Amino acid sequence: MRLTSDFFVSAYLRRAAIEGAFGALRRRGGTEAGTIFVVVDHLDGTAALYGPAPMSSYAGKPEDRVFTRLHAAPVLERPAIEARLEKEIRFDPDCWIVEIEDRQGRHFLDPVIEPGS
Repeated sequence: MRLTSDFFVSAYLRRAAIEGAFGALRRRGGTEAGTIFVVVDHLDGTAALYGPAPMSSYAGKPEDRVFTRLHAAPVLERPAIEARLEKEIRFDPDCWIVEIEDRQGRHFLDPVIEPGS
C-alpha cells in the first residue's frame, strides 16, 4: 500500500532532520495523492530538483514512490529550478514542494532513478 502524500512528506522531513539537514515544506498539495517535488539546495546558488519517475522507467507497479532528478546536469542555478517549479504548479496545482538544504547535496530519497537510466 502506498503512503499518502502528507504522511510521506512528514516522514521524509523527519528523515532529513535526523541526518542533520534542514528541510521545510514550501507548498502543501493534495493530501492523498498530490505529486511531490523535492528541491535540494546546495547553499551555493545551485540546487537539484527531484520529482516522480515516469512509469516507463521501472518494471511493474512500485509499492513506494520512485523519484528521479528532473534535469540532466547534476545541479542547476536556482532561477532555473524556480522556473521549472512554476511550470509544475501551473500543470498540477495540488503538487507538494519540499526543500532540503544540504551542502553535500544529499536528497534522502529511496529509490532514485538517474536520468537516462
